Amino acid sequence: MKKILLLALLVGSTSVFSQSNTELLKHFEAYYKEMKLRGDVQGAINGLSHLDILQPSQAKKDTLAYLYLSEGRNVQALNTIGIEKNASDSDIAVEVKALALKAVGQPKRAVEHFEVMFSRNPNALIAYELADLKTQISDLVGAKPHIEYGIANAKDDQKRSFYEMQTPYQVPVKAAFLYLKALVTFNEDQANNVDAAVALLEQALQIEPNFNMASISKDALIAKKPKE
Repeated sequence: MKKILLLALLVGSTSVFSQSNTELLKHFEAYYKEMKLRGDVQGAINGLSHLDILQPSQAKKDTLAYLYLSEGRNVQALNTIGIEKNASDSDIAVEVKALALKAVGQPKRAVEHFEVMFSRNPNALIAYELADLKTQISDLVGAKPHIEYGIANAKDDQKRSFYEMQTPYQVPVKAAFLYLKALVTFNEDQANNVDAAVALLEQALQIEPNFNMASISKDALIAKKPKE
């Protein structure tokens, strides 16, 4: 009799738990939807975090990481989905890993994920990220194919932001690629490639005369030339 009673209690508690879990799912699904409608990112993060605990899925984790990224919370984004390169990663996961790792100062690891992004959707903007990061880590040989791809495939409406001035500004991405090509050219042979690098910067300035970084770099290179 005691065994029958215990079994009945267990079945009853399981039913209550199942009903409670279902109600919680409905509640947080409605909460998450409402927070998205309001544009409340933190609220959406809270709602989705609860949903992922109640009913875990990789899709929820990817979306949660993307929300963290959108708020500049790069460490939380990476803690949510990890930093390793996985063939099964969704496009969202790859993008989050690439951008978050770049933001936290891990260019070598970021390159791995930008490479995946480029293989899935080759375009000039991703090529620029790769060329820029590879230039930063002194992989000049690796940067050059991305630069050439970008110069050949850049579209007129594609822009690249620069932040060295108090007010950030944008330039056509083709001009930005020419700037990067000038940096790579100079660093390949600093003694003999000054004129070639200056010529590339002048091309960039022809496309965008207000390209401040190209102008500064051009003046710095000219200053390196021996006085005649």
